[in-house]
Amino acid sequence: MPVTVNDFSHVRLTVSDIDVSRDFYDQVFGFDVAFELPDNPDEETKEQLAFLFGGVIYSFAGGLLGLRPVAPGQDKFDEDRAGLDHVSFAVPDRAALEQAVAVLDELGIAHEGIKDLGDMAILEFRDPDNIALELTAG
Repeated sequence: MPVTVNDFSHVRLTVSDIDVSRDFYDQVFGFDVAFELPDNPDEETKEQLAFLFGGVIYSFAGGLLGLRPVAPGQDKFDEDRAGLDHVSFAVPDRAALEQAVAVLDELGIAHEGIKDLGDMAILEFRDPDNIALELTAG
């Protein structure tokens, strides 16, 4: 009998520069922070939050998205290697995709145009580590 799951819990992305990545994800998505190491933590707090590796975990309606800053600075994502291909976030409708285009343009973030795939439309772009991201309206 297969394992039964009912949703995603979280996705954590390995990044090369936490400051650059946080700035990107904060500006693009504005997710709430669920976990991060506070400034000047005591030893107990450091131990409790060691799983963050100096990164951050965001909370949003779909679950949790973490950034783990352990990749070498020159390393870049490649969806043609084993592992992750891309991360897709759901948005309510095509109007939300059009609004996202305006946000990405304002931030100077390169993106593809909105692609109509019949039952859904998508908007593709990349984060600072070249991780492929997608917004999907169904």
